[in-house]
Amino acid sequence: MGETAGFMKFDRETPTRRPVPVRLLDWNEVYEDFPEDKIRTQGARCMDCGIPFCHTGCPLGNLIPEWNDLVYRGRWQAAAERLHATNNFPEFTGRLCPAPCEGSCVLGIHEPPVSIKQIEVEIIDRAFEEGWVTPIVASKKSGKRVAVVGSGPAGLAAAQQLTRAGHSVTVYERADRIGGLLRYGIPEFKMEKRHVDRRIAQMEAEGTQFRVNAEVGGDGRDSVALDEVLGHDAVVLAGGATAWRDLPIPGREFTGVYQAMEFLPGANRVQLGDYDKAPVDVQGKRVVIIGGGDTGADCLGTSHRQGAASVHQFEIMPRPPEVRNESMPWPTFPMTYKVTSAHEEGGERVYAVNTECFLGDDQGNLVGLRAHQVEQKFTDGRMTFEKIEGSDFDLPCEAVFLAMGFVGPQRNGMLDQLNVELDERGNVKRDSTFATSVAKVFAAGDMGRGQSLIVWAIAEGRSAAHHVDRFLEGSTQLPVAIEPTAAPMR
Repeated sequence: MGETAGFMKFDRETPTRRPVPVRLLDWNEVYEDFPEDKIRTQGARCMDCGIPFCHTGCPLGNLIPEWNDLVYRGRWQAAAERLHATNNFPEFTGRLCPAPCEGSCVLGIHEPPVSIKQIEVEIIDRAFEEGWVTPIVASKKSGKRVAVVGSGPAGLAAAQQLTRAGHSVTVYERADRIGGLLRYGIPEFKMEKRHVDRRIAQMEAEGTQFRVNAEVGGDGRDSVALDEVLGHDAVVLAGGATAWRDLPIPGREFTGVYQAMEFLPGANRVQLGDYDKAPVDVQGKRVVIIGGGDTGADCLGTSHRQGAASVHQFEIMPRPPEVRNESMPWPTFPMTYKVTSAHEEGGERVYAVNTECFLGDDQGNLVGLRAHQVEQKFTDGRMTFEKIEGSDFDLPCEAVFLAMGFVGPQRNGMLDQLNVELDERGNVKRDSTFATSVAKVFAAGDMGRGQSLIVWAIAEGRSAAHHVDRFLEGSTQLPVAIEPTAAPMR
């Protein structure tokens, strides 16, 4: 326990966000530095619970009370070791995870929960600054070769674990840089890409090999034949759920209607020096974002920094409650109203609204949309949205971004060629060992689970590595975090 009754003495505190007018001038992360004395005080709020539900809230099983106490006592290097014991990339989860651990914090029943996520990121950032994060090179090589397809968090976690187990691991990435959505889907203001680069450097020093511009089963110049990948002793599919959900309504073809992932990567590439200006730039334009989740918020913050004239964010669901209610009892994750840094920067959030059609001019350019309000109803346990008569309205806009999530993995190309079995939701089907229907081929992360959280992706990558190592060697010392379950329907 950090400090006896520390949870009664100290209030929850997190870093201050930089002033909005200042941070909109750049693409850097939005938070100011958090003094060491304050983060140690936050560690003191941990209650030393009889049953720490934060463990069950975290798919990785992070040893949260242990490193909270170590931070309080100033034992930062020991805290970093405990953090890395269950999580390969705490610098990613500490910045991007919605913190289900905090939702299940026992203190959170009656008080604001412990600032677990912030303590996590402070530990790992200090560990890098102090030089405690070093390559972990296998003492013995197995002689076995493993191919990992996809370099998002699941693929990277699997690759790092298997490399450390002594296998020769090659990661195939179809983009021109490693990182998957971490690289091109997450805006710089949420996570600067230097955090990805320094972890990749560690993995390369450990022996993991990376191949970019390498689309397995593709038909382009940079494609990699499936037979080459299957020539390895084991294969891990970790390509993510990249098939985006579309909105097939009248006017979808107008110029100005884009998927979120047609917008966000270009903005990231500007920061990487690839472009002077993003291919899709909304400076001076009226923007509507359809989708109220994290991807929608990413589009919102990006639109602000590009200088949009106005931004509306549509969500078909009603506005969430401010606090927990009977539908989200502790220790389940609280689906409450949240204000991200992007929402703090401006824009109007519109709830319980459905878009009927897009409006265009004679040249096929988007000029607006038509929408109406809806009422959420449940019939035989099924959720529906019924139009509220007389609520129709038109909204002028020159850009619309569809941020409604993803429906599963891309099937054409590698999956079709593999002829791998899919589940009823269209994801790659796995057994209890993450093995697919194809011999020696395993699947981890969103490709098998469906669209989910970064913490689940890392947990699945680590767990798949456990089973791959056992498959190759007959036994394993790699830890296993979770069973390969599907993500809940959203």
